[in-house]
Amino acid sequence: SIASADMDLNQLEAFLTAQTKKQGGITSEQAAVIAKFWKNHRTHIHESLINQSRWDNVLKNMNWRVDLKSQLRHIDQINTPVAIVEMELGKSGQ
Repeated sequence: SIASADMDLNQLEAFLTAQTKKQGGITSEQAAVIAKFWKNHRTHIHESLINQSRWDNVLKNMNWRVDLKSQLRHIDQINTPVAIVEMELGKSGQ
C-alpha cells in the first residue's frame, strides 16, 4: 500500500498510525522500522515499480497532422478531417 500510493512522510505517518491501532495490526516498533526503511529507500522502490510496469518498447518520437479533403467526387465528403499519426517505437535504454 505504501509503495503503490508513493506515500509522502505525512501520509506514511498517518497510515502507520492507523495500522498500529487496528486489531491484529503492527506494533509501534514495527511501524518505526517500516518508516525508516521507506524514508531511506522510497526513490529506489518507486523507480523499481515503474520499471516493472513498463513494456519493453518505449515511444521515441511521434508526429501527427490533420488533413482536410478539398476535392472529391461526392460533395458530402469534402472537408472531412483525416488524422494521420506516426509513432516511432524503440527498446528501452537504446
